[in-house]
Amino acid sequence: MLQQTELAGSYTLAGTAVSVNRMGYGAMQLAGRDGDKLVWGPPRDVDEAMAVLQEAVASGVNHIDTADFYGPHVTNQIIRKALSPYPGDLVIVTKVSTRRGDDGSWIPAFSREELTAQVHDNLRNLGVDALDVVNLRSMFSIHEPAEGSMEAPLTVLAELQQKGLIRHIGLSNVTSAQIAEARRIVPIVCVQNHYNLVHRADDALIDDLARDGVAYVPFFPLGGFTPLQSAELSDIAAKLGATAMQLALAWLLERSRNILLIPGTSSLAHLRENLQAAQLQIPSEVLANLNSIGKPEKEF
Repeated sequence: MLQQTELAGSYTLAGTAVSVNRMGYGAMQLAGRDGDKLVWGPPRDVDEAMAVLQEAVASGVNHIDTADFYGPHVTNQIIRKALSPYPGDLVIVTKVSTRRGDDGSWIPAFSREELTAQVHDNLRNLGVDALDVVNLRSMFSIHEPAEGSMEAPLTVLAELQQKGLIRHIGLSNVTSAQIAEARRIVPIVCVQNHYNLVHRADDALIDDLARDGVAYVPFFPLGGFTPLQSAELSDIAAKLGATAMQLALAWLLERSRNILLIPGTSSLAHLRENLQAAQLQIPSEVLANLNSIGKPEKEF
């Protein structure tokens, strides 16, 4: 059941004049893989990676999520090569707080010197004078939110914002307590956490942020390195003339107005499939069935 929705409409980040279409693009999969090293080195086909970015923007995507530790440096360099000079309405959101080990590991990098260097790496590799949005990713636990004060690293980003190197600040991989702490230090325009149809620990958090107009950006909206698998999801999608992944994305767009999507791919075919999810209208009775697939989990 398809209906044109202009990439699911637009959303204005809280307290800003920045407006993005709710269907965006995540650049992590533009990096390659070297054995067990994920998101490492260049992609197998740089030309197709550039074509994916160019078609995404041509199709109306004006929100790209990236990080200079993807590759490392690879995705930002591809973004610059493919899209610079950038369209005036394009918003590039990046992340800091992590560096990569030679073995491909993800290492916390929270010191003043490390954060400052990461901001400058993003500026240089993207080829911009200021970063639209920088998300500070909590690394107290690499794979899930864990409590710990964000005051010191946020203070560094706030100082870089005052210098004009960062326009807006967001958070990633965080708890409700960390968000509250952060908002006492600096305005927060978005929160990026793990959330999808079956991983729903943030249900209450999404609703809280929506009341304040803060955008919520789910990473791994399709399961990430372990794609979503559900016979019920597949059956429902088939009845609607869609793929399971399209339905999972459409469910997120229905879940809350403040949710912005950044599904990633290095394939033109998959990009087109993902963008079509913005046109999928879910009947109310189907929505109820989907809501029951992933039972809300305990919030961190």
